[in-house]
Amino acid sequence: MEKLINRPEYLEQLIQNKDVDLVKIVTGIRRCGKSSLLNLFCEYLKGEGVKEENIIHMNLESLKYRSLTDYLSFYDYVSERIAKSGKTYLVFDELQVVEHWEKAIESFRLDFDVDIYITGSNAYLLSTEFSTLLSGRFVEIKMLPLSFKEFLTFYEFKETISIEEKFQRYLQLGGMPILREYRFNEVRSNQALEGIYSTVVLRDILQRNNSVDQGTLQKIVMFLCSNIGSITSPNSIGNVLSNEGEFRGGKKTNIAGKTVEKYVSMLKSAYIFYGVERYDVKGKQLLKTLGKNYIVDMGFRNMLLGYRDADRGHILENIVLLELLRRDYRVYIGKVGETEVDFVAEKPDDKIYIQVTESMQIPQVRERELRPLRMISDNYEKIVLSMDRDYINSYDGIKAMNLIEWLLK
Repeated sequence: MEKLINRPEYLEQLIQNKDVDLVKIVTGIRRCGKSSLLNLFCEYLKGEGVKEENIIHMNLESLKYRSLTDYLSFYDYVSERIAKSGKTYLVFDELQVVEHWEKAIESFRLDFDVDIYITGSNAYLLSTEFSTLLSGRFVEIKMLPLSFKEFLTFYEFKETISIEEKFQRYLQLGGMPILREYRFNEVRSNQALEGIYSTVVLRDILQRNNSVDQGTLQKIVMFLCSNIGSITSPNSIGNVLSNEGEFRGGKKTNIAGKTVEKYVSMLKSAYIFYGVERYDVKGKQLLKTLGKNYIVDMGFRNMLLGYRDADRGHILENIVLLELLRRDYRVYIGKVGETEVDFVAEKPDDKIYIQVTESMQIPQVRERELRPLRMISDNYEKIVLSMDRDYINSYDGIKAMNLIEWLLK
């Protein structure tokens, strides 16, 4: 078995929720480390003196459990194995393969002294039937690939490599934990990413949605990858793809906005893309139209498009978005009059406004980045993140910070 590498932030969340009467659900894209996290948690339980027979740990995608396809067979199998005394910890990986699994989970909660932990690789796991049945009785732990901070602990670097070079590696490879085994071999890393990507598309999208046209789905993925952090609407994507479209039997294929919307929603459900809505900062309301989409990991984008440094501003923006999500912020695109703030990040007791840019050295760029922040009159923190290493760390109370330093905070 591969050596487990600790991911303390996530493990801590599980430990804090231990023995609380809520189902713990770890969600995130395939291979981002959910199973390893549950293994780490089981090790932690044993270290705390929990006996082997009080831990039932099953990965439902293993053929060992191929007969447990519906909630009744699953319930019967697990019930027989629950310890006769003391609390039993039920740990289930990739539970989405069991039909109506939520009925079994609710029954375990009612019938036995158990504490339940689940992972799943698509958001259907949290679909309406489930939410209705377990409403208010679960806590979701959203797992993402490695942060830059984690990336630095996962890999071994030569001492001569600067932090900027390490960051460049992170931008190119991304943060999927499995890549560590290839020690920066780009060809092998790309093959591994291709394998994960194909599995996500096949298992979490195509198998669940018979009507999906794989070619159209791939075109939408490529479009979103090329336009990360750009404002798009389903109709505009449909128009662009239709104009580039193939001719079938002498007729051009049109891709409707509705189709695009459906496919993008599937990609979000499989945690490949994250959508960010727009928020009117002055009017304090969410805007229904023209959000942005960001990819879960830069490695996938580079595997699909090839690494392109030209789009560095948007790449950095994507890195910042993922980091804000890791830090438990709700994130929006801020509309301020006719201008825009890259991110408005909120917690119940905190708010930050963030602009992301490659550099603030050129006066016009500096002005463009600061202008929307100057138009916001409240007293919450306002930050511009860039790759500059500069002695200037504030413009009229707006903080200027090096992006790498911010990521390592």
